[in-house]
Amino acid sequence: MKILMEAEDILRYLPHRPPFLLVDRVIDIELDQSIVAIKNVTMNEPFFMGHFPEKPVMPGVLILEALAQASTVLAFKSTGENPQDGGTLYFFAGIDKVRFKKVVVPGDQLRLEIKVTKARQNIWKLDCVARVDGETVCSAEIMSARKQIK
Repeated sequence: MKILMEAEDILRYLPHRPPFLLVDRVIDIELDQSIVAIKNVTMNEPFFMGHFPEKPVMPGVLILEALAQASTVLAFKSTGENPQDGGTLYFFAGIDKVRFKKVVVPGDQLRLEIKVTKARQNIWKLDCVARVDGETVCSAEIMSARKQIK
């Protein structure tokens, strides 16, 4: 597995911070086209204390958030912008065709695969798939909107 971005690099492209940072590595990126990132799911994730204590399962909304965060890294890298510059962020604009196929549990490694289907002005549309051991656990179409915040 070739690692293109480690956690320290990712922190430059995402405004999120632990415990809400859900991307650990980027292993493949093709600007304006696609990204593959990794999220290592560990037992010490704070959400496992309540979801569910007897049978820990990663919440589906957090799998979607991990996909969105990887998409944001792709967008910032592709446009040459950086959230640390303070003027731009990417926000969810829509989520369609969401499907959850399997549960994600501690010890799993999420492989986040995102492909751009459209990028116009400030809107990105992306096909997203999260896999564990090659099996799809979640798929979705995500729309992301670039917003000026200052």
